[in-house]
Amino acid sequence: MSTHVNELEITELPKRSDVRGNLTFIEADRHVPFEIRRVFYLYDVPTAEGRGAHAHRNLHQFLVCLSGSFDVETDDGKDKRTIHLNRPWLGLHVPPMIWASEVNFDPGSVCLVLTSAHYDEADYIRDYDIFLTERAAP
Repeated sequence: MSTHVNELEITELPKRSDVRGNLTFIEADRHVPFEIRRVFYLYDVPTAEGRGAHAHRNLHQFLVCLSGSFDVETDDGKDKRTIHLNRPWLGLHVPPMIWASEVNFDPGSVCLVLTSAHYDEADYIRDYDIFLTERAAP
């Protein structure tokens, strides 16, 4: 069953605060609904540029804005939704077959991405028309 953009939810991660500052942690299968296989982060993205602009056939992603802010433009082939990330204790799960683009980066923004699999170019759908065709397939 395919996920729709109106089903995407922000996950509030644990936040521990005291006089020394704040600490947030992420645990696989507790806060992230998959086993974490790969971690990467985006930074120094010029404000006028974007990242992503693709979908994955099988891969799950979990995005956290560690610093600054950016928007995640999501698309399920019928509906579109923009989700603003700007707090390091909030994360967004992007399941397979959702087209996602990260845009409108504030200067100094850092986007942490946790994924369910190692890098595999064959899992990427980088052509929007192919995405729509595969999304519509039974």
